[in-house]
Amino acid sequence: MKAMTIKPGVSKIGAVHWERRLFDSLIPLPDGTSYNAYLVEGKDKIALLDTVDPMTSDVLIEQLKDVEKIDYIIAHHAEQDHSGCIPLVLEKYKEAKVICTPKAKTYLMDLLLIPEDKFITVEDGETLDLGGKTLKFIHAPWVHWPETMFTYLVEDKILFTCDFLGSHLATSELYATDECKVYEAAKRYYAEIMMPFRNFIEKDLEKIKDLDIDIIAPSHGPVYNNPKFILDAYNEWVYAKPKNIVVIPYSTMHGSVKKMVEYLQTVLVAKGVIVKPFDLSVTDIGELAMALVDAATIVIGTPTVLTGAHPMVVYATYLANALKPKTKFVSIIGSYNWGSRAQDQLSQMITNLKVEVISPVFIKGFPKEEDFKALDKLAEEIVKKHEEAGIL
Repeated sequence: MKAMTIKPGVSKIGAVHWERRLFDSLIPLPDGTSYNAYLVEGKDKIALLDTVDPMTSDVLIEQLKDVEKIDYIIAHHAEQDHSGCIPLVLEKYKEAKVICTPKAKTYLMDLLLIPEDKFITVEDGETLDLGGKTLKFIHAPWVHWPETMFTYLVEDKILFTCDFLGSHLATSELYATDECKVYEAAKRYYAEIMMPFRNFIEKDLEKIKDLDIDIIAPSHGPVYNNPKFILDAYNEWVYAKPKNIVVIPYSTMHGSVKKMVEYLQTVLVAKGVIVKPFDLSVTDIGELAMALVDAATIVIGTPTVLTGAHPMVVYATYLANALKPKTKFVSIIGSYNWGSRAQDQLSQMITNLKVEVISPVFIKGFPKEEDFKALDKLAEEIVKKHEEAGIL
C-alpha cells in the first residue's frame, strides 16, 4: 500500500487488513478493516498521526522508508490497533516525541512500556505549529476510552477523529465513495463500539459542530470528503427517537420458542410493526447490535436450560445491556417444563437499560391456544406503547 495524498503535505498511510474477521476476540469483521495513520508535513516539523496494529507493522515501516525524520507521533488513543507500533517508530526516529493526553501517557507507558521522557502531554485546545500547518488538539474522553482526543488541522480543515466516526471496512479507495456500503459499516461500528458512550458522543458532536471541516479522517475505513454524510448519520443514531421496530433475539431447542416468535412476529407485522427476529444459533452478533440502534422494543426469547435461560440468550442479553441502546420497552417470552428461573435471571441483567418492562409470556411446554392468546395480548401492549410513544 502506498501513501495517498489528501491535501498537499497531508497523506494517508497505514494498512488495509483485508482478511481479518474478528476484532478483540469478540467483534465480527465481515468486511475486514484498516488501520489508518496520517503523515502531516509542515515547513519545519513532521508529525505522524497514529500508527497501525502490530500485525501489519511491516506495511507501515515500508511506507516510512523514505521519510527522513518524524518529529512527533500524535497518539489519539492508546488501544494497540493504533498505538501498537509507536515503539517501532520511536526506534527508527530516535528524536521523535509522543504527543497525547495526560491519561493516554499513563496508558501508553503501561501497555507499551514507552519511557516517560518520550512524551509531551497536551491540554484541550492546545495547538502545535509544524510550520504552516497547525494542529489543534481536542480532548474527547470516552470515545471510546477515557484518554481519547481528536486533532484538527487548521489550515487544511481536516479533523482526525481516530475511532470516532470510523468503520471496519477494508477498501483500496481513499474516500467514502460507496456511501451505502460505508453507511452500513459505520453503523455496525457505532453499534458495537460507540453506542455505549452515546451521552459522551452528544458532547463531542456539540464540541465540533462549529469547526469548519472539509475532510474527516478516521482511523478505520475510508476518509470522508463529504463530512455531512457521516455527521448526519451520527446525529440520527445518537439523537433520533427509537423507531417502530421490535427486535427479537432468541434461541430454541425443540421448537417451542421458535413457534412463539413466529406467531408474535406475524401478529405484530399485521398491526404495522417492523419485526427483526434473530436466531442466536446463526446470528452475526454485529447485525443484532445494528438492529438495536433503532429498536423501540426488545423481546427476548429463551427456552429453559437447567432452570435458567439459554446461554446464547444470556450472552445476547448481556450484550444489549452493555451496548445501552435507546430502546424504550422490553419483554421476555419463553418456555419451560418442570420449572424455570429464566425470567428473573434475564430481568436482573438489563439494569443499564432505561426501559419499561412489559409483562412476560412464559409457557409450559409447546404453545397452546391460551398461550397464543397471551402472545396476542403482548402484541397489543407493544402496539399501544409504540402508539403512545408517537412512532406508530
